[in-house]
Amino acid sequence: FMKKETKLTHIGRMTEEHFGAVNTPVYRASTMIHPSLDHIRRRQSVPYYYGRRATPSIESLTSAMRQLEAAEASVLCPSGVAALALCFLTILKAGDHVLVVDTAYEPTQLMANDFLHKFDIEVDFFAPRETTAQLSKRLKPNTRMIMAESPGSLTMEVQDIPALVELCQQHDIALAIDNTWATPLFLQPIPMGVDFSIHSATKYIVGHADALLGTVSCNAKWAEKLKATHGLLGLTAGPDDITLALRGLRSLAVRLKQQQSSGLEIAQWLESFDFVRAVLHPALPSHPDHDIWKRDFSGATGLFTISIDPINDDRLAEMLDNMQLFAMGYSWGGFESLILPVAPIRKIAPRHADELLLRLSIGLEDSDDLKHDLAEGFRRAGFTVPA
Repeated sequence: FMKKETKLTHIGRMTEEHFGAVNTPVYRASTMIHPSLDHIRRRQSVPYYYGRRATPSIESLTSAMRQLEAAEASVLCPSGVAALALCFLTILKAGDHVLVVDTAYEPTQLMANDFLHKFDIEVDFFAPRETTAQLSKRLKPNTRMIMAESPGSLTMEVQDIPALVELCQQHDIALAIDNTWATPLFLQPIPMGVDFSIHSATKYIVGHADALLGTVSCNAKWAEKLKATHGLLGLTAGPDDITLALRGLRSLAVRLKQQQSSGLEIAQWLESFDFVRAVLHPALPSHPDHDIWKRDFSGATGLFTISIDPINDDRLAEMLDNMQLFAMGYSWGGFESLILPVAPIRKIAPRHADELLLRLSIGLEDSDDLKHDLAEGFRRAGFTVPA
């Protein structure tokens, strides 16, 4: 009955088990002592029997993620990339075929290209805006999985999730989605029929740029297989990182409300500049996939990309090296604002050679201050920005 904002402050807390403490203490535990021979022989039925499998720290966060994702099972991994690998290895075996959206996170593409082939798994890519009729032609008798990402973390294409669900269910194919951009607050893929929802919790869930973490959640069909594969691979997240993620989770709704507001304000402001060719933000009416985003998502986060008139590296460096608030870094979703030139890998979807893309992650700074920092940067790069 509770709204998500309320759930975020209460789920995963184990107060009664920890003497009234609001937050679950950090459990740095490997060995668990068993009180009897019978107890250790029943280890699969006791809550905590070895630190790699479960601790109260792990249980607090996995319980919270299960509820946020409306999932049957959730597991934790030491990074978002590890979470992606776990999902592939849970579903696929030698001889299988997987389709991966070619606007996905670069490590997803590298994993598909360079890692899965070692296991005799066949990989093909598809463009994010392909219709189900087009995508159907890419299916093979051994296709077992489609890996989606919506929006794409560089160029922000939004995929038609209900259409993908229908296609996958017709052909008994597992559907996984990287849901890092939206977080479970703005999109719940599993109730929509998606099998797996993956997060680089390093981003918005941790929210403070001080921990690495990944999560995978799934429906009842895959729950036991996911937990078994996770255990066999030993993908244990560290207790301190888990605790930092739990802390970040409590403020997720508040942070995203601010980042959504500032992000949209800055995106709309950038659309007014002649040298800005496009603002790739799915919550803007100008975005090609805006109607799909509006149908499926309940909000927008602070990550988007702009395409600007090309400039040489000297001018680009003059702009970026002297920013006062926007820093350069490969992550996003934290309290701090980031800016980064990006060059998407494309195999199917078109990419124009003459475009310069800058990805912005809007943090918690005042939006007017951020606009001032960007305006001064554009002026250093030689663009005309109205006063």
